[in-house]
Amino acid sequence: MEEQSLDNLPLTQNLPLSQDSFIQLWDSVVTPSISTIPTVTYVSNETWRPDSNMDMLLINDQALTEGFDENLFELPPEMSTKDVVTPPSSTVPVTTDYPGEYGFQLRFQKSGTAKSVTSTYSELLNKLYCQLAKTSPVEVLVSKEPPACAILRATAVYKKTEHVADVVRRCPHHQNEDAAEHRSHLIRVEGSQRAQYFEDLHTKRQSVTVPYEPPQLGSEMTTILLSFMCNSSCMGGMNRRPILTILTLETPEGLVLGRRCFEVRVCACPGRDRKTEEANSAKMQNGTKQTKKRKSNPAPDMTSAKKPKSASSAEEEDKDVYVLHVRGRERFEMLKKINDGLELLDKESKTKTKLTVKQEVPLPSNGKRLLQRGERSDSD
Repeated sequence: MEEQSLDNLPLTQNLPLSQDSFIQLWDSVVTPSISTIPTVTYVSNETWRPDSNMDMLLINDQALTEGFDENLFELPPEMSTKDVVTPPSSTVPVTTDYPGEYGFQLRFQKSGTAKSVTSTYSELLNKLYCQLAKTSPVEVLVSKEPPACAILRATAVYKKTEHVADVVRRCPHHQNEDAAEHRSHLIRVEGSQRAQYFEDLHTKRQSVTVPYEPPQLGSEMTTILLSFMCNSSCMGGMNRRPILTILTLETPEGLVLGRRCFEVRVCACPGRDRKTEEANSAKMQNGTKQTKKRKSNPAPDMTSAKKPKSASSAEEEDKDVYVLHVRGRERFEMLKKINDGLELLDKESKTKTKLTVKQEVPLPSNGKRLLQRGERSDSD
């Protein structure tokens, strides 16, 4: 019998091994709803399998419960970010120090004002000077152990009131050069894989957190490494606006346990800038003290005393007559003699000024003196 192609067969044609047409067979198939599909429950091997070949398709319930680890796909507590909720921050952050119940304090390593230092702290100004992207060690001290899972949060805000509402971010130039996910954050924590970066949904302020670690054996403080990823003079970023860094000790729920605040300047030469600003601050303090002294005890005007009096003003003063009342004849006679003597000196000084002073004539080079009119020579 000749073979017929299946592609050329019409759908209404009866197939050799089928009772009905394909369309009638397709219409008779009804797809059951998912909700109507019964759940398969485990039945014993004696009632389920018709023969022994079904053993490889069945899974033992006891092996399933013992071999499967329920915590296999759960992340560690420090890596899980679904349960972490960023606490809401206020519009105007508080910048006052608050040691709190746990005596939260900060301490910086002592370094001089040499040009080679990358980070230096001024206790006089409560200001940290550091270079761009260089680590600055900050030592954290507490009087007693804080609660478990406590964190340290670092936030940057502008110092002046006219800029405090603005968010401190990096300049576009440094952001484009950085490939990190948190490249817009100014403050970074170095040396810790558990650091997390947040941005508040309402104020858009950025912060970085790191878990608080208790001091190691033989030490009384915990050290964290902060880096500032933009210069204070960067255009489009801080733009020479002074900033403050707020470091807080918090619970995982966001409850503040302690707060410390210090000013930061990111520059090319921290030692030089610290030395200059400390000198300027000392000059301003000394200047305010001098102005107070001048107001209480004004100094005499030396410029008026140094100026010589003109002849006309002296003559006008001489014309003034003053009357002096003296008790006693003897005092009157004594003062009269003094007055008469002064009057005589004035007359003599006036006569001397009226006389013409002869000008000295320079001698000739050969040593002979020139004769004046009316003089005779020695030979005559």
